[in-house]
Amino acid sequence: MNNLSPVWKSFKVSLNTLCSGDHDRELKCTVWDWDSNGKHDFIGEFQTTYKEVRAEQEGKQIQWECINPKYQMKKKNYRNSGTVILNHCKIIKMYSFLDYIMGGCQIQFTVAIDFTASNGDPRNSCSLHYIHPYQPNEYLKALVAVSHDFAVNFDEDNPECAGIQGVVEAYQNCLPKIQLYGPTNIAPIIQKVASSASEEMHTKEAMEYFILLILTDGVITDMADTREAIVHASHLPMSVIIVGVGNADFTDMQILDGDDGILRSPKGEPVLRDIVQFVPFKDFKHASPAALAKSVLAEVPNQVVDYYNAKGIKPKCMSDYETTRTFSP
Repeated sequence: MNNLSPVWKSFKVSLNTLCSGDHDRELKCTVWDWDSNGKHDFIGEFQTTYKEVRAEQEGKQIQWECINPKYQMKKKNYRNSGTVILNHCKIIKMYSFLDYIMGGCQIQFTVAIDFTASNGDPRNSCSLHYIHPYQPNEYLKALVAVSHDFAVNFDEDNPECAGIQGVVEAYQNCLPKIQLYGPTNIAPIIQKVASSASEEMHTKEAMEYFILLILTDGVITDMADTREAIVHASHLPMSVIIVGVGNADFTDMQILDGDDGILRSPKGEPVLRDIVQFVPFKDFKHASPAALAKSVLAEVPNQVVDYYNAKGIKPKCMSDYETTRTFSP
């Protein structure tokens, strides 16, 4: 706009979007003169390929003559309508979730179960924790749908459970022994997992990613502290999944999810990246466990990749991983 020698802002585009991964595919570039009424004036065009663009990385200055075919046909001495020069091109390798998993990234899964009084007395059939002899309650259904290793048996010295069955047994065994009360504070468990993630972040290999699954019946009482904890956790190798059980008001959970806006701490600090996924269990009451699991875990792969890419941490190749880690059956 009002500039005969414009410098365009840099932009990012995936190789797949640019040329479907075909380095020799012809790319057509057009240049226009901007007008406020929307009737932009065509200046010219040129063709190139990704292979030619990449040559800039080898220290060669790349430029193209911008040609207007109409002028080329009408004007005898027409050479071009200007020259487009490539100032900078950087190729960044983007790794996938599978690249990191195959490279030895370990997923540490922690489960937090809401045992506050709002769930109702487990001995009462109306309670969300009631153990029905013929049908599992919603907490059990949500647990069974996500089959991973969890640390949820309340044994501080040995907090790991043997698979999902261990989680179910720990949950069922503790119900008769506990007294339900309030308030519903989830910031402490986020901070606890964040502490482990923070320690991992400073290790040499930094190839463990932490996921916290919170099962709750809704309204939390430490919203400010929870927002603060999530903003802090967004800097760490960590994600938070919240499954809402029952029919309570889940407005707070949707705020934490951040899909409708950037979550901020009480001081106004924004999350570095989106790490919270909220799923209301009632939406999957009549669906298969696989559908719930798919929704619960939908954002995790991208969150893992976003974290490691932002930190510039590349996945180990499998051969390197096998020489540094011993596998047990």
